Amino acid sequence: MEPWEWSEDVWRSKVNKVRAGRSLKPARWKDGARCAVALSFDSDHETNELRDGGQSIGRMSQGQYGNRVGVPRILDVLSRNDVRASFFVPAVCALLYPDEQRRVVAEGHEVALHGWIHELNTKVPADKERELHLRAAETLEKVTGIRPVGMRTPSWDFSDVTLQIERELGLLYDSSLMADDDPYEIVEEGEPTGIVELPVEWIRDDAVYFNMNRFQALRPYTPPTDVLDIFKREFDRAYAEGGLFLLTMHPHVSGYRSRIFILEELIAHIRAHDGVWFATHADIAAYVRDAGD
Repeated sequence: MEPWEWSEDVWRSKVNKVRAGRSLKPARWKDGARCAVALSFDSDHETNELRDGGQSIGRMSQGQYGNRVGVPRILDVLSRNDVRASFFVPAVCALLYPDEQRRVVAEGHEVALHGWIHELNTKVPADKERELHLRAAETLEKVTGIRPVGMRTPSWDFSDVTLQIERELGLLYDSSLMADDDPYEIVEEGEPTGIVELPVEWIRDDAVYFNMNRFQALRPYTPPTDVLDIFKREFDRAYAEGGLFLLTMHPHVSGYRSRIFILEELIAHIRAHDGVWFATHADIAAYVRDAGD
């Protein structure tokens, strides 16, 4: 049936499959902070090419740049500013670069789930999606020595069974959905799940401003200074509202010499405000869960 032929029960069931439940925005953040800042980095590396069955040596070299230059450069910025962050890592990347993940953890950051090979969940059969997520969790735990407690689905692609798999994994949080600016509890078919959503948005993602495809009419058009301005404005309003500022960046996108200043200057801008709590996604999710109990 075409969508306009659906009964009310059908379209309501689709809408109500996964919804935003109660707000988990606290009155105050940890130690009385006014605003929480969650910086995250999706270490996709070569899987952007591999997931589509691609064999482009050029694109895979760009992915290797993320490991070879991007992540070390980002970790240096975070270390100099004493900032803790979260890295979302496809399991294949963890297997390709185990020392990278161990360094990330050793420096006080979080490594969290980001699929097996950056696959699109809605393109994978349900039983295979479950197998991949469970295998990815086991892989990250084996590589880092720490069981991951959160997931960001690759490309924020959420299937009908993704939430069920997250519940089976016993995850604390998800960071793939967009129903709010601030944390909320995910509801599945009207049932509160206890899983914290730390919402993302394409506005707060570097890839949409800089990605290109040389075989299509997809070209970057936003100058890095303008991207910094957008991110600053997002933070400023989050600070004014006493909420969460969550940013997604990619080592192979923003790790370049002409772009790393975005992260550096953004942190400096945030640091100029009193009462800001920089934390991993896991720490923020645990705080809002406990504050809401």
